[in-house]
Amino acid sequence: MILYKNVTKRYGALSAVSDFSLEIERGEFFGLLGPNGAGKTTLLRMTSTLTAPSAGFISIDGVRIDRNLTCAKRRLGVVPQYSNLENELSALQNLEYHGRLYGLPAGKLRRRSEELLEFAGLSGRKNDKAKTFSGGMRRKLMIVKALMHEPDILLLDETSAALDATWRRRIWDLLRELHKQGLTILLTTHYMEEAQTLCSRLGMIDSGTLRRTGTSEEIIREAGNFVLEYFENGETTRHFFDSRADALAGASRGLNEFKVREANLEDAFIRLTQKRFRD
Repeated sequence: MILYKNVTKRYGALSAVSDFSLEIERGEFFGLLGPNGAGKTTLLRMTSTLTAPSAGFISIDGVRIDRNLTCAKRRLGVVPQYSNLENELSALQNLEYHGRLYGLPAGKLRRRSEELLEFAGLSGRKNDKAKTFSGGMRRKLMIVKALMHEPDILLLDETSAALDATWRRRIWDLLRELHKQGLTILLTTHYMEEAQTLCSRLGMIDSGTLRRTGTSEEIIREAGNFVLEYFENGETTRHFFDSRADALAGASRGLNEFKVREANLEDAFIRLTQKRFRD
């Protein structure tokens, strides 16, 4: 459905994204995983037509996207990393305002707004100004705002950033339900747990380059299913093994303190990119 073909974005001598090629299928929940500064937001900005690639192209169902191509832009719902709400408007007014920008008929505006606020569990606060909402409530409102014009692709940039654990999981539940309803979702995140929990397939990006794609299980298996971890000479060292027995055998060289555990996605990212995970 979404095709990236040799997409590159340069800012002077800096390449924020380099020769990026990927296909995302209709109805897929795809996670673009990587540290801050890896190129995730730049890629999302190009996908949402806010900025143009320096080379290569992006297409949706065979149609190359362009910021002047209204039919392509209408298919996209975008939830940026930072708030795009009108703080002095109520939750209901924020949704209706967005709907008007996309030409929704008057008869549909209120009905659609009410339905989405109910879906997000925000009906009880629909007449309250957005500036009075907590961080988690604002995120929910941003998501349903992006759904007002009924897009079939949802682009989410670091959606759970700065949320506490409780609200993060509430947002996850909302996204799971949207995916269950058939929405195609592209999520950028540097939270490994979020990517592993939500996404049916992942792309690992670092320094603007796509390093790996696959399910979280496939990526972890490629790195090694078990980790032998120990602290030595002021540094935590990790070795990867296919089985727990192999990892325990690797510890038999006289280590006094060590841990053998199942590998997770963060371990795999470090292993496969050959870099320490950066905040």
